[in-house]
Amino acid sequence: MVVETQAEPASDALKTALAQFDAAADCLGLDEGMRMVLRHCKRELAVHFPVRMDNGTIGEFTGYRVQHNLARGPAKGGLRYNLNVSLDEVRALAMWMTWKSAVVNIPYGGAKGGVIVNPKQLSVRELENLTRRYATEISIIIGPNEDIPAPDMGTDAQVMAWIMDTISMHRGYTEAGVVTGKPVSAGGTLGRAEATGRGLLYIVQETARQFGVPLQGATVAVQGFGSVGAVAAQLLARAGAKVVAVSDSGRGIYNEQGLDVDALMPCSKDRSPLSEAPGGDHVTNGELLALPVDFLIPAALEGQIHERNVDSVRARFIVEGANGPTTPEADAILADKGIFVVPDILANAGGVIVSYFEWVQDLQFYFWEEGEVNDRLHRVITRAFRDVVAMAEQRGVSLREAAMLLGVNRVVEATRVRGIYP
Repeated sequence: MVVETQAEPASDALKTALAQFDAAADCLGLDEGMRMVLRHCKRELAVHFPVRMDNGTIGEFTGYRVQHNLARGPAKGGLRYNLNVSLDEVRALAMWMTWKSAVVNIPYGGAKGGVIVNPKQLSVRELENLTRRYATEISIIIGPNEDIPAPDMGTDAQVMAWIMDTISMHRGYTEAGVVTGKPVSAGGTLGRAEATGRGLLYIVQETARQFGVPLQGATVAVQGFGSVGAVAAQLLARAGAKVVAVSDSGRGIYNEQGLDVDALMPCSKDRSPLSEAPGGDHVTNGELLALPVDFLIPAALEGQIHERNVDSVRARFIVEGANGPTTPEADAILADKGIFVVPDILANAGGVIVSYFEWVQDLQFYFWEEGEVNDRLHRVITRAFRDVVAMAEQRGVSLREAAMLLGVNRVVEATRVRGIYP
């Protein structure tokens, strides 16, 4: 039976993040002082700012930028424009970014930001005005050596270009490294737009290899047909997998014989609803999560798989494309059911890895070919997968627990080596 329920509230994301950290801290035997440092975000900025709208009125908006930890390097994390943005959600996402960067062993700490707004309701001019004003408000804590934002839900390369230009105008010179995910013409890197989806492809390939499952013909369902899920679906289909279902925020489309993903890609680009797309039967997001597939890729929002719908999940493997799509309660039930979960802080790390490559290229003023970017991404993310698998086998724990142990321990080591100032 499929249980149709809404996702867990975004405010629960922080509870999930803290529960995951506490479990890792218990396993690592961290003292109370270290737990206190890592359970709290280092810096939190809330901004309330006006924006002139096209009709001459003034709109008032609220935004956040949160830096969780800087022990391993400057903060790194996306900016999302969404009506459900909250401070607790941003805190959770910043914490996950800290562990994610550490798991794949790149020299970043974690941050996240967002504005409470529906970007689809803004004109291009209003979106630019909002972005430039928000960038100005958070300019006091971002920079190539301090905190480097990137695109996330509701933002894109154009938004990053506006932020980069705004900061550059304030500082009197081009500050390309202040954000990543920019257009290539403005200092971005080749391969960045597809990076998170391509990373998911590499992780699915490694998972299939680890368990001896042929990728050719393996069935895949993808929840979320945005910049991450659509790219992952397209690349997996081209790699020989059979993508049988995809969905957007409304509904999805299912065909047991496989979907023509290339034909569906315009829906991702122009945001037209998949419920109107031909080629299969229409399904709800709840029905998609319950399909009997080899690989389920939740690539939408946090809290999608929870204790009220987890019993209906029938996938063999879950590869988390979104941040925090599975609650701790659901995680335990999935483990009891023998469903193998590749956690978000490993599976969707392709974006931050290639953002790191973009940042390095901006600092050097030297850019790589796309093939080199993809090759480096493959090496970094597959090495991280093997590190996590080795930790899981050594400790006798799940991949999520192993990834958390690996990430938290690396941050703990950096914190201890640096010491507590003064």
